[in-house]
Amino acid sequence: MKTTPEHNERMAKMTFASVYPHYITKVEKKGRTKEELHQAIKWLTGFDDNKLQKLIDEKATFETFFTRAELNPNAHLITGVICGYRIEEIENTLTKQVRYLDKLVDELAKGKKMDKILRTA
Repeated sequence: MKTTPEHNERMAKMTFASVYPHYITKVEKKGRTKEELHQAIKWLTGFDDNKLQKLIDEKATFETFFTRAELNPNAHLITGVICGYRIEEIENTLTKQVRYLDKLVDELAKGKKMDKILRTA
C-alpha cells in the first residue's frame, strides 16, 4: 500500500501524546511493561523518560518528536508490514519513522524478545 500526501500530513500533525496511551495499553494488555516500552522508544529515538514526558506535556506532533530524535543507526533494520504498509517501501521519511515506532510497539506486544526488538541479536 502506498501512502498519500494526505496520510503523510495526518501522521506529521498527530501528537505523540494522543498515541502514547494506546501504546501503553497495547503492551500492558499482552503482559509487557511501560518500562519495556520506554526502552524500545529510547533505542529508536534516544529519548529518556524525562524527555519523553516533556514531549507528552507539550503535546509535540510526530513531526516535532522525530525532528528532535536522534534516530538509532540500526533503525533501517526494522522491516515488515505494519498497519497495511510495508515499512521498507514507505518513501516519506517521517511516516517511515512513525511506522518504525509502531512496529517496535507491535513486536513488544507480540512477545518478541527485547534483544530482537532492539536489533542487537
